[in-house]
Amino acid sequence: MQQTETFGGVAAESHTPVRVSLAELARYFLILGCTAFGGPAAHIAIMQRDLVEKRRWLSKQYFLDSLAATQLVPGPNSTEMAIHVGYAQRGVAGLFVAGACFILPAFMLVLAISIGYVAFETLPQVQALFYGIQPVIVAIVILAAYQLGKTACRTLPMLLLAAGAALITLVTRLDTVWVIVGGGLVGVLLLYGPKLGRAAPLLLPFSAPPGLPAMLERMAQAEPDAPLWQLGLFFLKVGATLMGSGYVLVSYLENDLVRGYGWLTHQQLVDSIAVGQMTPGPVFTTAAFVGYVIQAGPEGDVWRGTLGAAVCALAIFLPSFFIVWAMAPWIPRLRQSKLAGAFLDGVNAAVVGSIAATTWTLLLAAAVNLPRPVLALPIGGASLDIPALLLVAIATGLLLYFKKLNSTWLILGGALLGLILHMFTR
Repeated sequence: MQQTETFGGVAAESHTPVRVSLAELARYFLILGCTAFGGPAAHIAIMQRDLVEKRRWLSKQYFLDSLAATQLVPGPNSTEMAIHVGYAQRGVAGLFVAGACFILPAFMLVLAISIGYVAFETLPQVQALFYGIQPVIVAIVILAAYQLGKTACRTLPMLLLAAGAALITLVTRLDTVWVIVGGGLVGVLLLYGPKLGRAAPLLLPFSAPPGLPAMLERMAQAEPDAPLWQLGLFFLKVGATLMGSGYVLVSYLENDLVRGYGWLTHQQLVDSIAVGQMTPGPVFTTAAFVGYVIQAGPEGDVWRGTLGAAVCALAIFLPSFFIVWAMAPWIPRLRQSKLAGAFLDGVNAAVVGSIAATTWTLLLAAAVNLPRPVLALPIGGASLDIPALLLVAIATGLLLYFKKLNSTWLILGGALLGLILHMFTR
């Protein structure tokens, strides 16, 4: 029996969901994890088409409510939607089965790429491949910042908030999570400023103790050999706090692992994004690549690298399972909360600023002072690689003009162009 429900004033058809077994749930998400290219938006669109329109595993109303809720909490949106589907179908068991089966194929593929990357990274052909890939990645991140900014920065206060977040990210070593949480608090203040001002004395007992910032700073000091437990804690923090686009992960990696701890080079950062883009499934499997590269080290220890990849992937995805488990009963209330909406507005603006700052850093790594430039132009003490800059501009233009262009094809094209350029300039 079907009926009509309303979501945000728009009619949404509802129906009695079809119940499926754990095996069928696992089969669907294993296949999706092997074939779902295109990022979270594409993954969610595929789920809506398959599970709501075709298979009728969920009502439209439940799907829309779950999607709205994933926007208000940390974690990768498409992965959390898979977890929501599993929970709606088979409870807690379905929650873990659906999420794990969606993540596992991408993890295995990223692990295989990571082993090859560490083994052959020093070959000129591999360097040539990534010479062409890096500018495309910069273009992809530029597009992500632009698209998010159109939604998140529609007012002057939000635009200023994004600019402030970008500036703070560029000139300080403040942890990305505090930049983003701070943006959310500013969003709440903009909505409820006068009322919260009168209630400020009541919030003092919850402020940080005087010695807490220094204590956290001491705990964050990295050891030179990148202990696995500390790397795991970093990705656990990312999974529990990262809100918005998966590209925000780039800001965390650049701020903490590149600039902060020095465990990752700018080259490896850009390459990790490329791997996340080239593989199906969640973008967060980038964590597996990072864990492998750092733990395998220059000697290419496959066992240590595999353990590092597994720990980092588990750490970044684990919070999402428990977040969905805890919030599923509260979805209708979250959707109607003005406070949650105001916080999310501020978070989104800060996210845009953080991504914009990271884009600048990635551009410098992809086109400025390269160890093997193709055509260098000295300007003001810096060496600009002209083909790399042109490739950034062309890839950005193509992504803006062709809205449905799959970025994977651009990455492959950039890799091919990198090989060709290095062949002719060798």
